[in-house]
Amino acid sequence: QEQLVESGGGLVQTGASLNLSCTSSRGSLSSRTVAWFRQPPGKEREFVSSINWSGHSIYYTDPVKGRFAISRDNAKITVTLHMNSLKPDDTAVYFCASKWGFYNDAYYSINDYELWGQGTQVTVSS
Repeated sequence: QEQLVESGGGLVQTGASLNLSCTSSRGSLSSRTVAWFRQPPGKEREFVSSINWSGHSIYYTDPVKGRFAISRDNAKITVTLHMNSLKPDDTAVYFCASKWGFYNDAYYSINDYELWGQGTQVTVSS
């Protein structure tokens, strides 16, 4: 059974940067949209960013625009969330999720994604 694996979380100070990576146990993330969600302590899981199968359709939630960037490598093996200027409000467990298909639209709901990783903790201290 395929699994998504996140890596790169950690404890950082306000203003620092972190890169989160998402990979598949099958070795490829091609032919699908890959998204990052996060779940702050005591809150619901929320959409952060997504990138479609081609890498040309990218979406962000407003609070991270201008600070976060999502990318995928040409071999479609890894999707990376580059997080800059981190704030305490970014503290959360970050999840990688995937939706099979050649779509260009944004998918913001957790119900849109079939496969999820276990999550990686990001903690930003003030």
